[in-house]
Amino acid sequence: MKKGTTFAFRNFTQLFTLRSSLNARNLSTRPFPDYSPKRPSVRDTELVHQIANVIKLRRAEPLRRSLKPYECKFKTDHLIWVLMKIRSDYGLVLDFFEWARSRRDSTLEALCIVAHLAVACKDLEAARSMIRSFWERPKLSVADSFVQFFDLLVYTYKDWGSDPNVFDVFFQVLVEFGMLREARKVFEKMLNYGLVLSVDSCNLYLDRLSKESDEKAARVVGVFREFPEVGVCWNVASYNIVIHCVCRLGRVSEAHHLLVLMELKGYTPDVVSYSTVINGYCRFGELEKVWKLIKVMREKGLKPNSYTYGSIILWLCRSCKLDEAEEVFREMIRQGIVPDTVVYTTLIDGFCKGGNIRAASKLFHEMLSLDIAPDVLTYTAIISGFCRIGDMVEAGKLFHEMLCRGLEPDTVTFTEVINGYCKAGQMKDAFSVHNHMVQAGCSPNVVTYTTLIDGLCKEGDLDSANDLLHEMWKIGLQPNLFTYNSIVNGLCKAGNIEEAIKLVGEFEAAGLKPDTFTYTTLMDAYCKAGEMAKAQEILKEMLGRGLEPSVVTFNVLMNGFCLNGMLEDGEKLLNWMLAKGIAPNATTYNSLVKQYCIRDNLKAATSIYKDMCSREVGPDGKTYENLIRGHCKARNMKEAWFLYRGMVEKGFSVSASTYSALIKGFFKRKKFVEAREVFEQMKREGLAADKEILDFFSDSKYKGRRKTDTVVDPVDEIIENYLVDEELKEAN
Repeated sequence: MKKGTTFAFRNFTQLFTLRSSLNARNLSTRPFPDYSPKRPSVRDTELVHQIANVIKLRRAEPLRRSLKPYECKFKTDHLIWVLMKIRSDYGLVLDFFEWARSRRDSTLEALCIVAHLAVACKDLEAARSMIRSFWERPKLSVADSFVQFFDLLVYTYKDWGSDPNVFDVFFQVLVEFGMLREARKVFEKMLNYGLVLSVDSCNLYLDRLSKESDEKAARVVGVFREFPEVGVCWNVASYNIVIHCVCRLGRVSEAHHLLVLMELKGYTPDVVSYSTVINGYCRFGELEKVWKLIKVMREKGLKPNSYTYGSIILWLCRSCKLDEAEEVFREMIRQGIVPDTVVYTTLIDGFCKGGNIRAASKLFHEMLSLDIAPDVLTYTAIISGFCRIGDMVEAGKLFHEMLCRGLEPDTVTFTEVINGYCKAGQMKDAFSVHNHMVQAGCSPNVVTYTTLIDGLCKEGDLDSANDLLHEMWKIGLQPNLFTYNSIVNGLCKAGNIEEAIKLVGEFEAAGLKPDTFTYTTLMDAYCKAGEMAKAQEILKEMLGRGLEPSVVTFNVLMNGFCLNGMLEDGEKLLNWMLAKGIAPNATTYNSLVKQYCIRDNLKAATSIYKDMCSREVGPDGKTYENLIRGHCKARNMKEAWFLYRGMVEKGFSVSASTYSALIKGFFKRKKFVEAREVFEQMKREGLAADKEILDFFSDSKYKGRRKTDTVVDPVDEIIENYLVDEELKEAN
């Protein structure tokens, strides 16, 4: 027999044995025992009689006052005897029980008795609270106390309540405390007495089991098949729990089969049933099956809800298909389904991560106009979006608005804002938010501290960064590799490469292995210091450790070759990358383009530019700026102007230095109209011209030109406006 067949046979045998055992128990039930408590002495009988009478006759008074004379004589044993006298008055039972256990530890037997009386009076919440209180107190052995508790519930059942719901409550508390093994034993023990748990209790067990580890959650289907054998009648909620669990385990086809089976068994699937399977298919990107299920839903008169569409939108956002996600969102609205906060937050977060902050902001204001209240996650998403693009003014406003709405930021929100300020170089604001975070009782985590340390290192404040590192240790937070990499980067930027190497050795000795970023940072430092041999040694060490270099690693090396005049080595590196299938990006090419332009070798620069375009590597703003400046320097204004127009059409921002290069180039070629046009565009962009540019316009030799040249017609106005702008800047 094959191994797989043997395993399946063993499982079937075990299941058959269990079912047979359960059925056997169901057929031969045992009776509940008679209750026979300890008998009181004559003296105890008298005291119990007095206490019971006082409780009944003086019920309007607080028990602490009416029973004051009996406190010193009252013992634990008296509790059950008094309960026997007042059991018909449930209100008195509760009051007396609370009075008694506030003065003496009540016995587990007494607790079971009161739980029975509470259930008999339909006060299930009180019974649940009493049973829960037992599990909340320290105990020596969970297993022993569980057996003892169950046995006493059985022992007191016949004479104190005879309501099987008490076992439901007991079972539910066990499930609530995660005692699933003990809960299963209760289920089996009850079968011995001919009792079956309610479907609600069994659903609670299924639900909790489905949220356990994958190994334990896999048992849900087995339980779902076994329990009906002993009388449990599942309902739609039961099927929904199992479908959700199976989807969570990635078995969506099986979940879909359960959906079909559910209907064949006479149950009517609801919106939750379909939406759960739809969510499962969305996780695997099977949208064709999703739309088919939605069609089936509508045919059955079920209307997809916000959760149904939300699953589709979430998958599309995670797949960066934001236009499709918004189209589904609009279709949802056309169907008359009002999106909830979760759906809006999903879309806002998707657009923010995709860099389209304008679309995210529009959605955020749309939800506000519809009175759909944003929550902490919504604000965190939109704030994070503005932080990413460096708009800390808007991010700060939203953060303040969030606080005014009474929403408490969590660690993620605070850290995002701190990170935004750090990247913007606004360390004072970053620490202000950090202080607010601490005062609000929200503990900064490793990411928060690493963000602050990274910001300080980039500002060159290594002493403060080191202080924060020691503060982390002091409060018990273990710095991670990102923390150390930030400090290594700071040391390298400060030119202290040897100290950076020493730190790498220290954190490696502590068990943290340097990664690609660590080595790339060290290489960059050596390249900028002109020590190319050492940079290449670092690369060899990195490769020797089995670490995969990134494009950034090669870009660092390329930049080093170019900075140190080793252009031939740079081209060799580029060709090696291409031969190895490592795709260079615009930054890789830019280093070569820039250096060839500086050396006035525009033929080589243009060749590199054409090569990158032929390989479908899109030029970025730096590529255009390098080429424009190179052509301007060589007075090739036709080529420079062509590149400038292409740069603008592609949406790249033009820097003041590039505008200046164009103006100077046009002036040198006596193209005054074009120079004036570029200058006006520069002013419209809010960029200030340098003194040399103004000298071009104010030079007297241009003022005497004929009117047709009109470049310098309003020269005085140009200079006056520029000077006014500069004075305003200085005043601010």
